[in-house]
Amino acid sequence: MDNLDSDDLEMIRRERLAAMKKRQDKKQEWITNGHGTYSELYDEKEFFEATKKSENMVCHFYRDQFVRCKLVDKHLDILARKHIETKFCKINAEKAPFLTERLKIRVLPTLCLVKNGKTKDYVVGFTDLGNTDDFSTEMLEWRIARADVVEYQEYETILQVSLTLEVKIT
Repeated sequence: MDNLDSDDLEMIRRERLAAMKKRQDKKQEWITNGHGTYSELYDEKEFFEATKKSENMVCHFYRDQFVRCKLVDKHLDILARKHIETKFCKINAEKAPFLTERLKIRVLPTLCLVKNGKTKDYVVGFTDLGNTDDFSTEMLEWRIARADVVEYQEYETILQVSLTLEVKIT
């Protein structure tokens, strides 16, 4: 830092401003594509359109009668507002039989985690969330972050620490 002159500092400042502007433009694009809210998709066509428009997507496959699906809704609504970089949505599994069959969804609730138009992972039932109805929003956030579908600082820090420890051990 001591070796930087005013030209170097000005270049760093310009690069940082450009990065901030790019992030703001991206944020506006996300809002235009329905990010920041937890919305319902009404058919399979909407699902495929959403995956094309959004780099990251979490889609909850649900049934109206299932209490556990309503629990997931509560958590996803919170996460949708927190992680604007990801589209959070839900689709009634009964109204999307082709998609449900194609994605081999057998247990509800199931979260389909999509990155760059490809299904990256699934959260099936509550097994990965401690096998309890009392899981926290943070636990669900962490589980989604494992698939790299949300920007999650704590997860990245834990991953970096574990990789550092792994390198030191070997």
